[in-house]
Amino acid sequence: MSKINTRSPYYIHDTVSGLVTDRIDLYIYTGTQGVGATANDRPSDPTYQLSSNAIDDKVTFEISELIKDYFTNEFDGDYASDFFWVDYEIYRSTASTPAFTSQGWVQKKGFYGYGYFEDGVNPQNDSGLLQTNTKIVKLDDAPAVIPVDTSKATQVTYELDGEQIYTKAISSSTESDEQIEYVTSGVNGADEFEDRVIQDGGTFEGSVCLDAFANEFTLFDFDTIYVDTDDGVIKITVDNIEECKYQPYKVTFINKFGALQDIWFFLASRETLTTKKEDYKRNTVVDGTYSINKHQQKILVKNGKEKLSLNTGYYPEEYNEVFKEMQLSEDCWIEVNSQTLPINISSSSLAYKTHLNDKLINYTIEIDYAFDTINNIR
Repeated sequence: MSKINTRSPYYIHDTVSGLVTDRIDLYIYTGTQGVGATANDRPSDPTYQLSSNAIDDKVTFEISELIKDYFTNEFDGDYASDFFWVDYEIYRSTASTPAFTSQGWVQKKGFYGYGYFEDGVNPQNDSGLLQTNTKIVKLDDAPAVIPVDTSKATQVTYELDGEQIYTKAISSSTESDEQIEYVTSGVNGADEFEDRVIQDGGTFEGSVCLDAFANEFTLFDFDTIYVDTDDGVIKITVDNIEECKYQPYKVTFINKFGALQDIWFFLASRETLTTKKEDYKRNTVVDGTYSINKHQQKILVKNGKEKLSLNTGYYPEEYNEVFKEMQLSEDCWIEVNSQTLPINISSSSLAYKTHLNDKLINYTIEIDYAFDTINNIR
């Protein structure tokens, strides 16, 4: 079943001799996929009904914008993605058969992905592994989360020095919330030992001995991941980075496949606050006198926006594509103090680096927290 990557146009083209008018009944839904005329969770009425008169016996509809409006794209640290079934039925009216006649059901998958200009019309990103890179750089002792398409992937295996340490079988499904699976060797959304204890329902009590244990022993150690797909086995190599001097940050974004993906920033970071205010000049005179302790220039509203400058550390050249996708992403989050917070990438340009020209590849990225510092949500 082909995909509709909703951040790129998706065209439905119909042509037949004597075509007068086309009507398309479009259904966008979640839950159990309908199969042909069997509805399951497909709504009884179409989400949209579009029609167009033919020109030279041809009609073209563009539907991706209609589907994109249904995505919410929220991320709280638990890896799960929005996904929609997209079914449609074309009805033709021709010169010889004026009454609308059904051309049968067509079923698609709706992802919050996109294709590049070079990919041409209706890009597919047709891979069982829902990320571009086959080399992962991550913080030591943090899980690697691998997004896969459950209709094409069959198994994900983690290995260390050629020995299997974890494997997960992947099954296809007709449920919308099981089309993208995030396979991890740890607890979903937990990057540190403390997080894993809490997410597993335990109570974390820190101690000097526990800190020494955590520093000496690495949990979930692995160096290679294999993803078995319908198109063959994809090998992913893993670099584990130890960082003791700076506070590492994990940024999660929606990549070109419409899946959540992580990037770690290992080196120095800098946090800044920018404030904005509205003020007015008030009258402080009472009974012919005034207090020198009252503000004549009074602030009516004041708030701030915080931002971070992050440095990646040294990355392989293959990650240029990953940073490109992060820059193009509309939805990004950062993990700070065990909280997952929404951010926007404020850096508007990215100069691609290569080992030939730059030797060591390090990127500096500016991010803005996507909320005001003072809670003003009403």
